[in-house]
Amino acid sequence: MGKIFERAEFYIGTGILAVITGLVFFAAVMRFLGSPIIWSIDLAQLLFIWLCFIGAARALRQRAHLGVDLLIRMLGMRQRLWVESAIAVLTLAFFAVLTYQGYMLTLLNLEREFGNSGLSYGWVTIAVPAGCIMLSISILVNLFDAWTSNGTRLVFSRTASDSHRSEL
Repeated sequence: MGKIFERAEFYIGTGILAVITGLVFFAAVMRFLGSPIIWSIDLAQLLFIWLCFIGAARALRQRAHLGVDLLIRMLGMRQRLWVESAIAVLTLAFFAVLTYQGYMLTLLNLEREFGNSGLSYGWVTIAVPAGCIMLSISILVNLFDAWTSNGTRLVFSRTASDSHRSEL
């Protein structure tokens, strides 16, 4: 099931990126021809927000985000796991607050129009709670994976065992 989710996530992200590229190209051509299409840029911005959260969740699950681990590398693997687990719990708490506040903001923005697109601004603001949920799932998967790997994996940092995994 995880591989199906990863593939779907990859293809959805790729599709969104292709649509964004097409929309921006279309807007540029139309502007050059003297008939600017304002809504295409608005839609591209909306899709880019969603793409950022999809990409962030994917990078987090693959432990590919940048991190400063100068001090934590001085610890043993077990201590590193405990530190990263504590950070994961704090991050999950932050995402829970952000999810709630983002949802409340979405409710406030349902009637607001996004640029000249005619779309509700709620589609923009709902990306925050949806993204936080995706990121939280990635953290929980990594946390479970780290604690069941017999000390060979971490929550956020890549280890030697991660280099042997091939991900799409």
